Amino acid sequence: MKRLFLIVLACLAATAASAQSDDNAFLDIGNDAFRAGNSVSFSADGTEDLFAAGQRVTVGSDISGSAHLAGRTVEASGAIGGNVYAMGMNVDVTGAVAGNATLTGYSVQVGAVSGDLRGAGSEVTVTGPVGGYALLSGETVRVEGAIAGDVRIAANTVEFGPDASINGTLTLYEEKPDSIDVPESVIAEDRIERIAWDGSRAPGDVRGWTFKAFLGALWSFVATVLFVAALAALAAALFPEWLAATRRRILSRPLGTLGLGFLLMSTILGSSIMLALTVIGIFITPAVLVLGGLVVLAGYLLGTYALGVGVMMAVGRPEPDRVLERALAGGLGAIIAGLLALIPLLGWLFVLALTLAGAGAMAWRTLAPRLAAPS
Repeated sequence: MKRLFLIVLACLAATAASAQSDDNAFLDIGNDAFRAGNSVSFSADGTEDLFAAGQRVTVGSDISGSAHLAGRTVEASGAIGGNVYAMGMNVDVTGAVAGNATLTGYSVQVGAVSGDLRGAGSEVTVTGPVGGYALLSGETVRVEGAIAGDVRIAANTVEFGPDASINGTLTLYEEKPDSIDVPESVIAEDRIERIAWDGSRAPGDVRGWTFKAFLGALWSFVATVLFVAALAALAAALFPEWLAATRRRILSRPLGTLGLGFLLMSTILGSSIMLALTVIGIFITPAVLVLGGLVVLAGYLLGTYALGVGVMMAVGRPEPDRVLERALAGGLGAIIAGLLALIPLLGWLFVLALTLAGAGAMAWRTLAPRLAAPS
């Protein structure tokens, strides 16, 4: 799942590099290529790793390294020398994959995979041979080629083509016992394990992995990114100067704003405790805690926005001065913050620091003019 997040991150970075709403974004670093736009067609030779996202993504040339692809329609007909990570509504990987393949979408079709295959979707079709194991989930799963390793399938309907075969063991998760018919030509019955599964949760040996759980987590991440981007666009339209000033403060003095944010949150939380100790003030404590929650939310939004702008400026872009550019910066910052939050312990500390920095910048913007005013 982290890899799929990296697809979006890399392609938004390419979009930020061009900052054009209608044109495709192009960014090449070393032998790696980054592409983003409405319709992306990649056919360049000599590419090691490819990152591409768009409404329609088509890869016709060979990739010596790994391919990271995201779009409504994803088609990869060229050979991939490393791993492939792809997500979209329709995902069709017909080129030979030398490494592992991790694919998800509504309709997923994959050809030859030398390594392991992980596929999830409503309709999943495996046409080529698989050199490693296969972990497949969907409404309908069809296997047409030979799979060398173990296979685990969670699906309502499982179909096998005439050339299908499984050399390892087959584990089937069934709603109804023995509801899935497996031909003897595919695998012997003594190498099949059937596990009762109600479709709401995967058994313990799969460690909770289900297509629905994956989509739920993915949608939660995407919804957060869109929420931050939308609020950044709204703030940019309503308070452009205020937003720009707070963002500049965070980037120019990150430690100072972080410290000010720490003092602000300490004051709010400390005052709630002191109010509660007075007994009478206990009725005001909930309002203070709500205020603290709003400050945390605003601080996180400002911090992630500043982070996104900092990344855009690091790749050579000027300060964003349009609503669309500021929305892209907010979304980019939210993606980076979400990815870093996945790091155990350190990720949480980074998000906390980012939030405190945003809260500190907000406090500085509010208090500085008053402190500087003549008495």
